[in-house]
Amino acid sequence: MPESKPQSQPDSQPGRRPLPWIEPRVTVDGIVGQVDATVVPRYGGEPTFARLPRLSDVPRADIAILGVPFDTGVSYRPGARFGPGHIRESSRLLRPYNPALRVSPFAARQVADAGDIGVNPFDIGEAIAAIERGARDLLERAPRVLTLGGDHTIALPLLRAVTAAHGPVAVVHFDAHLDTWDTYFGAPYTHGTPFRRAFEEGLLDPEGCLHVGIRGPLYDADDLVADSAVGFQLVPATELEHLGSLGVIERIAARVGDRPVYVSVDIDVLDPAFAPGTGTPEAGGLTSRELLAVLRSFAGLNLVGADIVEVAPAYDHAQITGIAAAHVGYELLSALALGKP
Repeated sequence: MPESKPQSQPDSQPGRRPLPWIEPRVTVDGIVGQVDATVVPRYGGEPTFARLPRLSDVPRADIAILGVPFDTGVSYRPGARFGPGHIRESSRLLRPYNPALRVSPFAARQVADAGDIGVNPFDIGEAIAAIERGARDLLERAPRVLTLGGDHTIALPLLRAVTAAHGPVAVVHFDAHLDTWDTYFGAPYTHGTPFRRAFEEGLLDPEGCLHVGIRGPLYDADDLVADSAVGFQLVPATELEHLGSLGVIERIAARVGDRPVYVSVDIDVLDPAFAPGTGTPEAGGLTSRELLAVLRSFAGLNLVGADIVEVAPAYDHAQITGIAAAHVGYELLSALALGKP
């Protein structure tokens, strides 16, 4: 869309006195963007994602960012409940223009931070229901949502909400692990089971689903057989050095076609060198550069929603994982901004 010269204007909300000396924002053609970093240093101000406005501070939003601080479904290291805040804090350096995609995502679309859903940390069933309700409500206010998790359990209620709006979706799942197991310790709802449950509930388009980055030991060879039965094709990490990022992009495009596609990024798809702060790290993963290159390709696909999960800041050093996750979010927002309104 045509852009006018950005102007710094105070954030505003009906009934609230503007505070221009605290919250000057860059606006383009009426779209309210980030806090102006030429006026307020990046380390100051509220830690919304990329220092964007809150949903309550704009009259509408094309894309909303939602936090789900929940990690009761983890099987190894806990701590992803602190992921949304860590990703937001790590996103302060994100700037308005994406040169790789040649788009200013926060000027092309109104993007706003919707805050966090408060969910029960002691009852997984109740938490899943609350996440689904919250996501459905948010999709009535913003047609596209990027969710910051949280552990991978949250993908199930998010997919329930997305498919209520778009019908069954092609899921492109970036992860070290399949997450299509049946149960853990007899429990059907964990961070290792969301896509099995989603398949059983008819939320997936099984002709369009794909895993990228899978690696590491499995329980049994039958894990791969069971995974294929729920509709996923596989691009393991061991093939990436031969395919390269362009080969993976071609595989994804051929698989999903023009279907509505939902992207789920477990940050452990990255090698621990690039994402040490996660619950179940596996050696031999993607580099940040490889992952970001592949994510940019979704600008040409029918992307309807996305999540970033399993960021556990207690194991992070110098925000390595948080910064990677923030850039993942930035590329996904850029792809959403370039996609269908």
